[in-house]
Amino acid sequence: MKFTGVLQKMSALPDEDSVQYYLNMHDDIIHVNEWLGDEVELRFIRYQCLSCHKEKKISRSGYCYDCASALPQTGDWVIHPELSKAHLDIEDRDLEYEKKVQLHPHVLYLSNTGNVKVGVTRLSQIPTRWIDQGAHEAVIILEAPNRYLAGIAEAACKKHFPDKTNRKLMLTAEEKTTDWDEWINKIIPYIPEEVRPYIITHPEPVCFHYPVLQRPAQVKAIKLDDSGYFKGTLKGIKGQYWIFSGGYVWNVRSHEGFEVQIDHLN
Repeated sequence: MKFTGVLQKMSALPDEDSVQYYLNMHDDIIHVNEWLGDEVELRFIRYQCLSCHKEKKISRSGYCYDCASALPQTGDWVIHPELSKAHLDIEDRDLEYEKKVQLHPHVLYLSNTGNVKVGVTRLSQIPTRWIDQGAHEAVIILEAPNRYLAGIAEAACKKHFPDKTNRKLMLTAEEKTTDWDEWINKIIPYIPEEVRPYIITHPEPVCFHYPVLQRPAQVKAIKLDDSGYFKGTLKGIKGQYWIFSGGYVWNVRSHEGFEVQIDHLN
């Protein structure tokens, strides 16, 4: 069965047994969990920018270079939340959009994606953000009223804690239980005084289970713009990755804006 469409990241729903993954392929929605253990083919057709819809090479987040350089959703404050200025009524690219995103509750969190890391996201993006990272455990440290305040907390903490997901560890490492009390006690001293009133007392950690039949021993990235084609047996899904036999992994999110054909062979 063949499916064709322009990729955007998978949607994911946690349940008691396993995260359920869905991929929107134009007129069809693939429940990817149902393909575990089956053979799958991937074919690159062309690029299509998610904003201007032109056939232009993708630069970032599914957008061509021109769109990525102009759109408010790719401003520097997205990667560096401490640069947010909507609370000061200062525009970066589109103040109305920036207010809609930045002036809502944001959280500083710790997540375990193979190693413990610190991060920031909108409260409304929990637990989606953690699942997209492939975190098997996570806990909220503080909840601030805007992105800037959560951002300055992250900027201070990431001087002492990792803030990037180690892809290899996330995909290959055994998922171990985290002593969150220990980690919370480590991070609290680095939170700036300005943000301390928003620290959550006795936060409740959450955990996730991913549909993985077999963890890869090593990681070999599938890049469809280089190879154009891949065929393999689907062994798992974690974060935004499809894990195939032989240690091959395909990052759906890094292929946003790619028009592809996916063939389910079983």
